[in-house]
Amino acid sequence: MDEHRVPTIYDVAKACGVAPSTVSRAFSRPGRVNAETAARIRKVAEELGYRANPLARALPTGKTSLLALVVSDVTNPFYFEIIRGAELAANEADYTLLVADVYESAVVERKALERALPLVEGVVLGTSRMSDSAIRVMAQQRPTVVLNRVLTGIPSVITDNARGTRRAMEHLVALEHRSIGYVAGPEASWADGMRWRAMREAADALDVRVQRFGPAAPTLAGGAEAATAVGESAVTAVVAYNDLVAIGLMRGLAAAGVRVPRDVSVVGFDNIFGAELCSPSLTTVAAPLAALGRYAVQTLLAGMTSRTPPQVRPALLPAELVVRESTARRVRRRRS
Repeated sequence: MDEHRVPTIYDVAKACGVAPSTVSRAFSRPGRVNAETAARIRKVAEELGYRANPLARALPTGKTSLLALVVSDVTNPFYFEIIRGAELAANEADYTLLVADVYESAVVERKALERALPLVEGVVLGTSRMSDSAIRVMAQQRPTVVLNRVLTGIPSVITDNARGTRRAMEHLVALEHRSIGYVAGPEASWADGMRWRAMREAADALDVRVQRFGPAAPTLAGGAEAATAVGESAVTAVVAYNDLVAIGLMRGLAAAGVRVPRDVSVVGFDNIFGAELCSPSLTTVAAPLAALGRYAVQTLLAGMTSRTPPQVRPALLPAELVVRESTARRVRRRRS
């Protein structure tokens, strides 16, 4: 055999003097092959450097030991800990996690899933931008868990957006802010809608005014672009869709001569890596990111192995306010 050629099942079969189907069974269904023969096949395969193709081996059973995690933007630090938590949970169950970055695009997301579904046993959708109907169609093909979104009939894992937003609003009101802005994220974001709704409800209960800006791209650039509108408004505090938007907003305000937190207090969401490293360090609603990823995979695997229908009530993980330097007591009324 050519030393540069990858050995095949036929090479192993020829060296052992058995049929290729016997070699296949020795790897995929060892109990159906004589123990002595199976041992000889494995020994020869190792000597030849043959490795069984896990996908080909999976064809009769559909078991590939692969899971997919789809994320909207892998460059967003929000996903760093989610991916790590999901990966640890998959590894503990002897599964491999495939991560697909879909660039904040529902079209790219659908294409990625069309390619991945034949290969994986289950899917975790991280902040999907697809429509509810598209997700349901996909979930009919493979077990699915959705992160940061609630869909009837599909298991989901979310953070307590309502409680986290309420804590941010109470914090700002305690600092005497009476006019508070919200820099919105993508229109397709379920979490964005929940946060804006929670802000309005908290504003009514706390007797303060709220104003919506955006939508903004969920990036540093998106936050910076919102700075002009925020700076020209009468708000003295802002809650941003996420930490990247909040940090970008602070940069944009600083460039325009608006001081944070003296002129405008800023609160983010998620407590990503870097939130405490920017200047001023960012007050934010912290989500348990690693726990989100871990729990999502555990929920997915539990549904895949259970003989009963999966639990579809959303799993609600706690959010907490982390107070840093970007919020302060209102010193003076800003001019619009």
